[in-house]
Amino acid sequence: MSEVVAEALTRLAPKLGGAGAVLEAPQRLSGGASMETWAFAVSGPDGRRDLILRRRPPSAIPAESSDGRAVPLAVEAALIQAAGEAGVPVPPVPHVCGPEDGLGEAYVMGRVEGETLGRKIVGDPRFEAVRPKLARQCGEILARLHTVALPAGVELRTADAAAELDKYEEVYRNSGAKRPVIELAFRHLRDHAPKASQAVLVHGDFRNGNLMIHPETGVAAVLDWELPHLGDPAEDLGWLCVNSWRFGRADRPVGGFGDYQDLLDGYLSAGGKDVTLEKVLFWQALGSLKWGVMCLIMYMSMHVNKEAGVERAVIGRRVSETEIDIIRILERGL
Repeated sequence: MSEVVAEALTRLAPKLGGAGAVLEAPQRLSGGASMETWAFAVSGPDGRRDLILRRRPPSAIPAESSDGRAVPLAVEAALIQAAGEAGVPVPPVPHVCGPEDGLGEAYVMGRVEGETLGRKIVGDPRFEAVRPKLARQCGEILARLHTVALPAGVELRTADAAAELDKYEEVYRNSGAKRPVIELAFRHLRDHAPKASQAVLVHGDFRNGNLMIHPETGVAAVLDWELPHLGDPAEDLGWLCVNSWRFGRADRPVGGFGDYQDLLDGYLSAGGKDVTLEKVLFWQALGSLKWGVMCLIMYMSMHVNKEAGVERAVIGRRVSETEIDIIRILERGL
């Protein structure tokens, strides 16, 4: 398969780097059956260009045949381009692959300098100077992201709090698991769901780990546009605050690097509508509940199928982490 991708990128090089451009240093960055990421470069008349290929391999389940959450890569690419036009920091997308490229469902984006590893972002001394600015930057970016109009021909699902609770409770009930904190969370969040806001474009996975952070300038790019939909803008704000994305810095509720007020101030200053902390905490609790159900399912799949891989068991143990987060939020009086 590596040879197939390398050959296809060789043929694609002139489209990306001009006549006579050649492929350099193709390297697969991630594994798994659902998605591939390749780093490569093309050198041509205008010099070297460092690029990233995001590709759904032929063996993967097509987005339209999955659970309806992941979008096709062409939609990802179109949304990234639209977000960039609205002032959201994103990688440039110079090419969306067609059948003639021989890469299947894929697109090419520019490589952005920075770090994505959450634990380094919250703990590495290189990010000490920029860390206090990140929460406000995230608020400003989300305010701009939530103004993005859908590109022509793009349709996305709509999901409010009730729909998310319905979906994940069905998954939880079908699992046969019985965990008191999860049971309490479903009941409490249904009873305290805030009034839905006007639906906007929601990134769906805006968190530490999906942000490229530069040690001098801060947020350099918003990545991983696999789960966009229309929904409550507070969903993105709350998801960023889920304890699992703080990477050991529970004292910094926003991504492990900042405080709620900085996030909300940044959101409001960049044109976002006034969002209360109470609403952010609701979506944070719902985010922890969703991630807890996902962790639980991963653990149970490992329990049923010992060949599912130890990674699922490692992630599965984090369900207790989400339960702690839920309890802390409920203790605040949500």
